[in-house]
Amino acid sequence: MRAARLIKMVLLLQSRPTMTAAELAKELEVSERTVTRDAQALSEAGVPVYADRGRAGGYRLVGGYRTRLTGLARHEAEALFLSGLPSALREMGLDDAASAARLKVSAALLPSLRDASQTAAQRFHLDAPGWYHEPVTPELLPAVAEAVWDDRVVRAGYRRGPTGEVEREMSPYGLVLKAGVWYLCARVGDDFRVYRIDRFTAVAVSATRFERDEDFDLPRFWEERAAQFARSILRTEVTVRLSGAGVRRLPYAVDRAAADEALAAAGPPDADGWRTLTLPVESEDVAYGQLLSLGPELEVLAPAALRERVADAAERLRDLYG
Repeated sequence: MRAARLIKMVLLLQSRPTMTAAELAKELEVSERTVTRDAQALSEAGVPVYADRGRAGGYRLVGGYRTRLTGLARHEAEALFLSGLPSALREMGLDDAASAARLKVSAALLPSLRDASQTAAQRFHLDAPGWYHEPVTPELLPAVAEAVWDDRVVRAGYRRGPTGEVEREMSPYGLVLKAGVWYLCARVGDDFRVYRIDRFTAVAVSATRFERDEDFDLPRFWEERAAQFARSILRTEVTVRLSGAGVRRLPYAVDRAAADEALAAAGPPDADGWRTLTLPVESEDVAYGQLLSLGPELEVLAPAALRERVADAAERLRDLYG
């Protein structure tokens, strides 16, 4: 533990001209007294750490000293490619590995380029979770992530439906973070399946490693499955008329792909500039909430029950606003 901390201290000092004891203590998560002892230990080991006294003082390396302890470990290199997803790294338990990898890269750069990571972080940030939802980290995510990194077989309990639970042995191929929700893409037997991480009730990581199919393409697999899922839940059709404004707003109210397909198949506008189309939806209940958001820019023609519900909502709105 202390050896790793001493190495990190050298890399920090190598990547910056000077650092105060307080700055080093914060980075190393130790006390300033421990920083002083570590600096003395490094000096005794032949690393030229020099302490400048006074208000503008701090620790620095003398004479352009550079260490060669900058080689990336495999898990650090892998984590570095995910460094644009800080929250995802924390949830998977990889933030320490990514921090060490960034520090090693920074220490290996020319002095004129050492602020590159800081300037990039000031300009770009990826916020994966959707709006209005408090992101919750699944408790079992770090264990699943460890199995994914090491290609280890997993035996897991999975909650399927409100009461049912199944147990599966699976080969975890990859993790996907979609709008703040974590999913596992895994092979079960000869099939590839998708599981929500927050529905796992237990995860046992085996010592057995599985042989990964090198042809498996995680982004392509996810794109195909996501499209299949989106199509599979659209089991009902409604017929609507839309104004020009309604046509423009429709893709933001319902499934975008379904809206685009319905608009492409629709006929030309009528004399009033309205278009009639048949739209796939998940259910009448879901469609009711989605289509109401279009207000007077949409008229439901069928089914009759949905038309009556929307008409009733319009009547109540009129009564409410007088």
